[in-house]
Amino acid sequence: MTSARSRKSGRARDERPERGIPEATVARLPVYLRALTTLSDSDVATASSEDLATAAGVNSAKLRKDLSYLGTYGTRGVGYDVNYLRYQIAREIGLTQDWSVVIVGIGNLGHALANYSGFASRGFQVAALFDVDPERVGEVVGDLKISALADLEVIVRESAVAIGVIATPAGAAQGVCDQLVEAGVSSILNFAPAVLTVPGHVDVRKVDLSIELQILAYHEQRKAHGFGALEAGAL
Repeated sequence: MTSARSRKSGRARDERPERGIPEATVARLPVYLRALTTLSDSDVATASSEDLATAAGVNSAKLRKDLSYLGTYGTRGVGYDVNYLRYQIAREIGLTQDWSVVIVGIGNLGHALANYSGFASRGFQVAALFDVDPERVGEVVGDLKISALADLEVIVRESAVAIGVIATPAGAAQGVCDQLVEAGVSSILNFAPAVLTVPGHVDVRKVDLSIELQILAYHEQRKAHGFGALEAGAL
């Protein structure tokens, strides 16, 4: 991640409010970070709120409101310093340090996640892979050997693991979740089609590809019915 530039007098003030950032805003910060990274890679030094909003796929008023929770980083008539704002967002969401991650469940999805090169470039280091299948234990995926789930607690402690990724079948997800929490993991990314029960101090993010496809199917159906109604009305 690009280091912060020295601030010019009057250009930016770090006046973040004491109240927490709304969850909806937190969810959009990585989108802004990705847009800023793309602009930076294209050698764009400054961007207006309209340009950045377009790159992020949101409206400019929402973007300005979201960034107001971080502080005042734009300059009227000039816009945002792309690399500086990129650093500030990365700092806010914790990407100025590396985070150790473990993946549990090395089936097809687990293999794909283990081989995904984008984790390391974004500050996430996959420390270990786990599976309950004894035939898979010891198999090498990427640069890591698959470990037995019985070794989870020791590896989590030794590698200071912060985030656990669950890519197991639905029936195994809660048990794996319980083991991760017991081992000290307090943030979980769940790919299993199951609702997890966790203590209050544990954060869970759920990624359900089948639900996303069903939502798209709903929109496709609406479009198809809408076109049908329009055609019927034209007759």
